[in-house]
Amino acid sequence: MRLVGPDGAQIGIVSTQEALRRARELDLDLVEVAPQASPPVCRIMDYGKYKYERDIRLKEARKKQARVEVKEIKFRPKIDPHDYETKKGHVVRFLTAGARVKVTIMFRGREMAHTELGRRILDRLVEDLGELAVVEAEPKQDGRNMVMVIAPAKKPGAKGSRERAQEAQG
Repeated sequence: MRLVGPDGAQIGIVSTQEALRRARELDLDLVEVAPQASPPVCRIMDYGKYKYERDIRLKEARKKQARVEVKEIKFRPKIDPHDYETKKGHVVRFLTAGARVKVTIMFRGREMAHTELGRRILDRLVEDLGELAVVEAEPKQDGRNMVMVIAPAKKPGAKGSRERAQEAQG
């Protein structure tokens, strides 16, 4: 097998017993890094430390990822004006926090015959939110519910990382 030392230096081609002996002398582990190679490549390393550092790197990468949260708010077709304003306030709060919002209109009994009332509420909500939100998924009937997804609108002053990089170069 081809052996790589703990410092990354090539030791050369040695027997398995010789590689294990060298690893034991250094009180480290012998790890096979490329079994498909001919001859297979092994490395002398502290495997526990390697796993720990790899987990830390993965954790840091997860921290930097943006998780898109989807909040849900439910309306009824015969909603009171004050209740509508309260729920609209919740939607505004969710959108300003950066979450997408799934707006659901629930129909019961005879209300199913007047789904246009639910559509009017959704249209009014989008109109009231104006520049704050964009419709991501148009309203659609899903059994006894009408569902629409809205997302926070991109602010004109906010620039993406790609745009900032282009400005820095140019």
